[in-house]
Amino acid sequence: VQLQASGGGLVQAGGSLRLSCEASGRPLRTFGVGWFRQAPGKEREFVAHIRRAGHTFYGDSVKGRFTISRDNPLNTVYLQMTSLKPEDTAVYYCAADEGMILSSIRSSSAYDYWGQGTQVTVSS
Repeated sequence: VQLQASGGGLVQAGGSLRLSCEASGRPLRTFGVGWFRQAPGKEREFVAHIRRAGHTFYGDSVKGRFTISRDNPLNTVYLQMTSLKPEDTAVYYCAADEGMILSSIRSSSAYDYWGQGTQVTVSS
C-alpha cells in the first residue's frame, strides 16, 4: 500500500487543521493506521491510531484536541486537529500495518508502510 499525507500548513495558535492520509494499491480498511510527528531535533512521537474496527487511541499531548477517523470507501484516514499549540509544530506522518497488536501501536518501528510527511506549523 502507498500512503499520501496532505493537509498541513501554517495556522495560528488555537486554530484547526485536518490532515488526510490517502491510500492506494490496497484497501486501507485492512490496516491499522497511525499518525506520528517529528519536530526538529526531537524523536518521532506517537499522535494517534485507529484500529481496523475503528477503535481509537491518542498520545497524551493531543488527547481531547485531536480526532482520528477513517473513511473506508474513500480509502482515507483523517486527523482533525483543534486548539493547536506552537508545540504541535512538526512534520506529521501517517503509517499503516496489517498485523499490529495493540501493545505496539505507539511504536513507530511496528509500522511497515509510511507516507511522506506533511508540515504543520503553529504560530504563537
